[in-house]
Formats: sequence, C-alpha cells, structure tokens
Amino acid sequence: MRRVRAALLLCFTGLTGLALFVSRSDANAETVRLVAPGVWFREGDMEQGHSNNVIIEMKEYMIVVDANYPSGAKAAMADIKRLSKKPVKYVFDTHHHGDHLYGNAVWTQAGATTLAFKEVAEELKKFEPARWQDAAKTRADVAELKRDTAEAPQQDIKETLHVLNDGSRKVEFRYFGWAHTRGDGFVYLPKEQILCTGDAVVNGPYNYTADGNIGNWPTVLKAADKLKVKSVLPGHGMFGGRELIAGQAQFFTELHKAVQEGISQGKSVEELQSSVKLSGAVDEWVNEKSLKQQIADTYREIKEGKPRGELGQ
Repeated sequence: MRRVRAALLLCFTGLTGLALFVSRSDANAETVRLVAPGVWFREGDMEQGHSNNVIIEMKEYMIVVDANYPSGAKAAMADIKRLSKKPVKYVFDTHHHGDHLYGNAVWTQAGATTLAFKEVAEELKKFEPARWQDAAKTRADVAELKRDTAEAPQQDIKETLHVLNDGSRKVEFRYFGWAHTRGDGFVYLPKEQILCTGDAVVNGPYNYTADGNIGNWPTVLKAADKLKVKSVLPGHGMFGGRELIAGQAQFFTELHKAVQEGISQGKSVEELQSSVKLSGAVDEWVNEKSLKQQIADTYREIKEGKPRGELGQ
C-alpha cells in the first residue's frame, strides 16, 4: 500500500459547520484531514519527531488523542483553534513514549485533563526521569518546559473499557494488552467505526520494539480487529483502512516465526540479522536498519523468555 500525501488545500465540515484550512508549506506533515464529521487526523512531522494526533469534537468540548512532544502539542493546539471554539477537555495518552506524552504539561496548563490506562503511569515510574532528561539535552521544546521529569497523566483508567458519551458522540477507550508498550491504549468510535491505535499500529517502518511484548503483539491486534472498523488512525504514518491492522499483525507474526526458527537451528543473532527476509506483504513496515534491531529484540525476548520490555537495555 502507498501512503497518501497531503493536499495543499483542505476543506472539511465538522459539527461546528464549514471550515477552510490551508496547510503549512511542508504539506506532507503537520496537516489536518477530515476523517468523519467532527473527527480529524493530524499527521505529525517525523522530522521533528512528532506523533500523529486525532481530534474528536463532542457537543461542548474536544478530545485529543496523544499529547505529542511539547512543540507538537502547541502546533496541534493552534490547529484546533482554527477548527472550533470549543475547549480541549481531555487529552488521551496512548502510551508513555515522549512523542506521545511529553506534551502533557502544555495541555494541562491550557485547562485540559490528561488521561491514560494505569499501565502508562507505571511505565513512567520505571523509565523516568532518565528519558525525559536525555530528551531535554537534544530537544529544545522539552528543555524549555524547565521540568525535572515528564508530567504523568492526571487520570488513570483502571478498567479495560472506559466510555465517554455526551449524547452527540460515544468514545470508547480500550485496553487489549501489551504490544508496543505495557500501557497501549486504543480509542474507538463505534458509530463512525474509527480506531485510533497509537503505535500498536503504524503505517510505515516506524515500529520500536525495545519496550514491547513482540510475541503478544499480534494477539493484541487480533483483539482490536474484532471491532467493526472502517478507518484506522495510526500513531505514525498516514491513516488507512482495517488492512493496516492485518498488515501490522502479519509483520510481527512473520518476524517472530523467522527468529524462532533461526534459534531452533542454532543460529546467532548476527546470522539472523543477515539472513532473515520477510514477505513482500509486509514491505510497508520494513526498513533494513530497524529490522536488524527488531530481530535483535525478538531474539532476546525468545531466548530469555520474557517480554522485550522487561529486559532493559
């Protein structure tokens, strides 16, 4: 499949009426597209390390999926003001990684409530403040917040299904288990059949596996795929149909199987890195450099019998 590129001029109609939005000069990123009435997909600029955002309009307020990095949060906030005068009430962190959560303080200072599944806060306790402090050395937007560590979500979701329904729209926050991270959260709009996946599903060679449960990843996606889904809005890359779920699951199924077979044959990780070839069906998710790291992560997970995310660096 090929990722769709942005148009220079975007027109969309939301619950607030007709709006006209002209993208920035870098038309392949930081653009906003209407997916369904009152639901927008904002493609993040990978050169700035930004994640995608999803913007959901409710009767009296807005919901944003993923806080992004601080600079991404500010840019998304500016775009939302062009879409609607309604305030952002909730920002949902799909997981604990900086490009999806480090902008939390930007949103809460503007009056929003951040929320995530409880496992996200647990992962932050494990990895922070070290990752925040490392990011502050190379990212001006993180350093400019002058914080010692990342701001955790204000509200922990402890059940596997949390629902917001204001009469105009139903939004479901769902947890299916450990895939990309221990705290992976999905946002599902049942009427529109839209699924926001964070980095449990990406569209392109963007899979980071060091915090993952690689063997369990396809199981999580199989559970998500039981929902009625027409549109998949990933954490990185262009949105698409439910085929993104199947393709992402196949990538990890093939990867795990190939590494397992190699281990059974007594091959070293270096031998596997030079010999493993996945099928053309998953080319969209394959990058030669990142595949070598993904093979190494899968090798460690299988050899040590624990999720890669439990094994440290």
